[in-house]
Amino acid sequence: MGYNIAVAGKGGTGKTSLTGLLINNLVSNKKGPVLVVDADANANINEVLGIDVEDTIGSIREEVNQREKQGNAFPGGMTKAQYLQYRLNTCMSEGEGYDLIVMGRSEGEGCYCYVNGILREQTDKLADSYEYLVIDNEAGMEHLSRKTTKHIDKLLLVSDCSRRSVQAVARIRDLARELKLSVSDIYLIVNKVPNGILNDGIKEEIEKHNLSLIGVVPMDEMIYEYDSNGIPLVELPKESKAKVAINDIVTKLELK
Repeated sequence: MGYNIAVAGKGGTGKTSLTGLLINNLVSNKKGPVLVVDADANANINEVLGIDVEDTIGSIREEVNQREKQGNAFPGGMTKAQYLQYRLNTCMSEGEGYDLIVMGRSEGEGCYCYVNGILREQTDKLADSYEYLVIDNEAGMEHLSRKTTKHIDKLLLVSDCSRRSVQAVARIRDLARELKLSVSDIYLIVNKVPNGILNDGIKEEIEKHNLSLIGVVPMDEMIYEYDSNGIPLVELPKESKAKVAINDIVTKLELK
């Protein structure tokens, strides 16, 4: 079994950027191979990683359902399940030390329960072939609530340096518990912190909600510079504030 890490948080907190840097840290420290699942409807972790994506699970799901709806036969005499499996196998993007699957957003109407069942099987089957599974999740825990992944070893909640954001991740933590998801550890990461120092108000809010703080990521001007120039964040120098902070967090996580 691989080691499963999920990342969630309020939009705009830099969740995807930190997820990309986490993946880069794992790969750089030879902890791969890593299977990356971009489960955010606003999928863009490929930009952080600097990798192109041609197909998404959402577009494949729509294609398969449209074929069935219009009565089109699947190629080579394949069944719906066989064709979906084939398309899922071809939609994976390969990076250095990791593979990426982008869930994306589906268009059209109709129930996708059958296809989601196949996706659960596919994720389980693939995850066993990797040392790590890293999921960049939607803020609302939509992906995990469908139990696409059986177990999460570490759930990382990303907040920015505001009370509202801390409250938002506390709600995500509570939702995970209400759904009775299989999660071993839940930790908080506070991102975009001025000078890397939390003020008393944010500390009080974290304590109020009994959140387990694993690390603080300082405001990093280099992230703005790289984003503005379309440079993948994984190319940040290892001495950048964000990469140094992520390395410290990974050490504290005591990953296998």
